[in-house]
Amino acid sequence: MLLLFIFNMINQVSSLLLAISLATSCGDASQTADAPLGSDAADANRVDATTVFRIQGTLLVDGRNRTFLVNLPPSYDAMASFPLIIAMHGGGGSAEQFEATNLLTPKTNQANYIVVYPDGVAAPGPIGLRTWNGGACCGFASENNIDDVKFVSELITYLAANFKINNKRVYATGHSNGGIMSYRLACELSDRIAAISPNAAAMLLPTCTPTRPVPVQHTHSRPDTNVPTLGGMGTGPSSNVVWPATMDVLNAWVSINGCATPPVVTPASNFSRTWWNQCASGSEVDYYLTEDGGHAWPGGVEGSPMGDQPSTAIDKNDLMLEFFARHELP
Repeated sequence: MLLLFIFNMINQVSSLLLAISLATSCGDASQTADAPLGSDAADANRVDATTVFRIQGTLLVDGRNRTFLVNLPPSYDAMASFPLIIAMHGGGGSAEQFEATNLLTPKTNQANYIVVYPDGVAAPGPIGLRTWNGGACCGFASENNIDDVKFVSELITYLAANFKINNKRVYATGHSNGGIMSYRLACELSDRIAAISPNAAAMLLPTCTPTRPVPVQHTHSRPDTNVPTLGGMGTGPSSNVVWPATMDVLNAWVSINGCATPPVVTPASNFSRTWWNQCASGSEVDYYLTEDGGHAWPGGVEGSPMGDQPSTAIDKNDLMLEFFARHELP
C-alpha cells in the first residue's frame, strides 16, 4: 500500500508539472462551457488559419463540475466540419498529462481532427486521483457508480453545439482505465460513437448490447503486467481486478459485429496484427500486439516518472487515425 501511495503521489506531481508546462505554452485561449462560441469571451480568442485554439471547459453533470480540454486544429476556420476524438486518460492521470504523454495533438492538428481530453472524476481528498467508471474498474468512479456515459454524452452534445463537429464521425480512445471506458461507450453509446481504439485495456461489463456493430481497434503490449493480455491478476494499482484475456474481449466483439472467421493474421518481428475485416455493416475488429513496451501508449512517452517504456514497434496515433478515417455512423 505504501508503494502504491508513493506511485500515485509521483504521478500526480508529474501531471501537475505537465499541466503547468502546457498552460504556459498554449497562451490565453481558454473558456468554460458557460462561454459558448459567439460570446465576447469566445470572440476574444478567435481562431484563424494559423492558430491552434485551445479551450479549458467545464460542464455541470449530476451536480459535479466535469472538466475537459479541447484542441482545435489550425485549419478550423477553413473547413466546414471536423471529426472529433474523445481521448481519455488512464487511472490517476488527467487531461493535460494524457495529452503530453500520448503525443496525439500534433497528429490531430495535421489530420484536421478536433480532440477533447476529458477528466475523470476526482476522488475526495488531497491527492484526488481521477478515474473512469468503465464497469468493474476503477477506483472512486466505479465504486461510486459515477455516470461517465452520461458525462461523455453531454460533452458530445455541448461540443457539437459550439464547434463544427461532424456528428457521424465521433470516436473514442483511451489508455488503461480510459480504454476500459472506451469499451463501455461502444456498448452503451453506440448511436453516437462511430468507432473506438482502446490501448492496454479490457472490457469489464457483464453484458454489452450496442444498437449497431461498432468497429474496434485494440492495441496492447505483451510485456504489460498491469493489464495482462492472457488475463488474470495484474500487478498495477488495480491488482485486485481479474482481467479477461484480450482475445476473449475481441472474440466477444467478433460476435457482436458479426465478423467472418478466421481473421487475417500478419506477424512481424516485433508486433503482430490480427484483423477481422469481414464484419456486418462494414465494421471490423483490428488487434495490434507488440513484443516490446509495457503499460504505456505505443509511440508516446512514459505516463509518469515510474511508468513503463512505450512500445516503439508501432505508432498508435498513426494507426488510430487511419482506422477512424475508415468509419462513420450510418
